[in-house]
Amino acid sequence: MKVHDASALARAAVAANPTRPATHLAHDSDDARVVLFRIEPGQSVAVHTSPSSVILSVIAGRGVVSGADGERDAKRGDVVTYAPGEPHGMRATDEQFIIAAIIAPRPATR
Repeated sequence: MKVHDASALARAAVAANPTRPATHLAHDSDDARVVLFRIEPGQSVAVHTSPSSVILSVIAGRGVVSGADGERDAKRGDVVTYAPGEPHGMRATDEQFIIAAIIAPRPATR
């Protein structure tokens, strides 16, 4: 068993490009991948698709999540689910937005 402090890992994540969200790969196996995102105000993850199910768990802050039905506000404690192939994206508005993205099964195994 491993226990992760998602907030601490996201805060320590480093972005390869300062205009893009910082990410941390917290778990990676054939069954699932967990990616932590620290999205600063004005930053976003563009709408895209995955062959896997995607579950977003908002760890901290507020922001906007996008899907096939448009955009919705999301806050700490919210869980947003996407079916395989469903468009999804996220963006921070006026505060830092920390999200755990659970992707299952890992896309490369499909």
